[in-house]
Amino acid sequence: MPGKIPQSFIDDLLARADIVDVIQPRLPLKKSGRNYVARCPFHDEKTPSFTVSPQKQFYYCFGCGASGSAIGFLMAHDHLSFPEAVETLASQYGMVVPCESQASTDPQAPQRRGLYESLYRLNQEVAVFYARQLRQPVAEKAVAYLRQRGVDGGIANRYGLGFAPPGWETLTQRFDPALLQEAGLVSSNEKGGTYDRFRNRIMFPIRNRRGQVVGFGGRILDSDGPKYLNSPETPVFHKGKEVYGLYEMLQASPRPPHIIVVEGYMDVIALAQHGITNTVATLGTAATPEHIRLLFRYSDELVFCFDGDRAGRKASWRALESALPQFEEGRRIRFLLLPEKHDPDSLVREEGTEKFGVRLASATPLSEYFFQSLTQDLDLSQMESRAALSKRAGKYLRQLPAGVFRQMMYARLKELTGIQSVKSSDSQSGNLPRSQLVQPRLYDRMAALLIHHPHLYSSLPETFVDQVHAGIHGEVLAQLLNILGEGNDWTPAMIIERYRDSPHRGYMQALLSQGEYRSLANPLAEMRDAIHLLQKRNLQKRLEVLTKKADVGNLNNFEKQELKKLMAIQSAKPEL
Repeated sequence: MPGKIPQSFIDDLLARADIVDVIQPRLPLKKSGRNYVARCPFHDEKTPSFTVSPQKQFYYCFGCGASGSAIGFLMAHDHLSFPEAVETLASQYGMVVPCESQASTDPQAPQRRGLYESLYRLNQEVAVFYARQLRQPVAEKAVAYLRQRGVDGGIANRYGLGFAPPGWETLTQRFDPALLQEAGLVSSNEKGGTYDRFRNRIMFPIRNRRGQVVGFGGRILDSDGPKYLNSPETPVFHKGKEVYGLYEMLQASPRPPHIIVVEGYMDVIALAQHGITNTVATLGTAATPEHIRLLFRYSDELVFCFDGDRAGRKASWRALESALPQFEEGRRIRFLLLPEKHDPDSLVREEGTEKFGVRLASATPLSEYFFQSLTQDLDLSQMESRAALSKRAGKYLRQLPAGVFRQMMYARLKELTGIQSVKSSDSQSGNLPRSQLVQPRLYDRMAALLIHHPHLYSSLPETFVDQVHAGIHGEVLAQLLNILGEGNDWTPAMIIERYRDSPHRGYMQALLSQGEYRSLANPLAEMRDAIHLLQKRNLQKRLEVLTKKADVGNLNNFEKQELKKLMAIQSAKPEL
């Protein structure tokens, strides 16, 4: 795989890019004063609340809170990963993306990229071959099965359904055997030869979000072998990172209101046949954190719809465990456990789309499902059970990102147990809502001033910067000063991108959304006043500590001198 993109290149790219030029082709913008406005592409609205600032090279929606740089917009709007967004933006400005230590850490990178391209091409050709086989007489039984399950030709074409003939060497007679083995489409026998991995099966091509075929799933038509068989792990296919039906879902709705996550290929096909196209399936594995992160890129709400048996309940709980660290404000997760002996396929065919939609609408929210699952074997009238719940819940709730939802979950735990088992207060590193930032703490006020007006860094007194780096002041402020201290000609967008892997990113974006800091007549005076107030507070706190020690006669000679000096300058304004 390619090496890490140098941060210096990302900074140069953002300095060269114009966010208006990036967004305008994808979203019609209208000039409004110094900024541009539009209706937000990330939520439904009638009145434009999406603002693009050419000065700060940053966008922000006052309706849903979406925000970021040109790179962030490409990731959110075009559904790209960070490297893909950087590549896209760089190509727009004629820049070539370098990689740190690529030659030394991965000298085979060009060959590996060539292999990926060959595998994508082979998988696509095999998918076309399987689709053609479905129309041949040899697939009569497969066609009858699909018709019996209510699948018509339109859905079969949309999902590229196919058929793997019964022969042992059908693929090796048509494609490169070595490449077939690399793609996991053939297996080795004891004599050193190969045979087709998929035989006499209905085939489901698995596409990534770009529409490239990365693997296959096959359903058997007789009792010879496992009911479902997936491609093995290959250079281009990782079950824990891909979901079935994602590409097809995005073709029908690039930003669905919610995504339904089911267990099987036929569940996706059956729901699509009934007009429910916002459905994906995990690939024979439990929902992983990578699955959750991937799906949250396309919708703010996930509904896990699994069978109501023991295995389905287990799968739902594992999905919940994977989701907790990704459960930021504005995201929603619900759980729909189906009646016994039913899966989404059988239930939608029996009840129809309307009744199935009613079930979806009443799916259990994550918060409720969480406490239901943890208390099903407990009697909360007993002290021992309440203590057990506190211990069970605590290890999971600590995984939640800091914010209002985490506070509410701890509050609910306290209601059920009467115990404040774990400190639930959130630090300034959490993604605080806009309402909590109207009157930010002093450290945050200084951080907001610096992110809106990076040039203020050069005016900060050295003593203050040293105090921050020594850990005397807030963590967010310390990180920000470390960034600004690198000496670049910073823009707010460049600063935000430095926080892309930081737990403080959402918080810094919220600070940048505070419009009052953009229009300050004299930001330097505001910063000096803030520093003066902070130093005055610190002086007062230190005086209180030393005075209390003096009252009981516990001051050493150094502290006596310090107290005398602090008392002399208590009312003096620090030299700025």
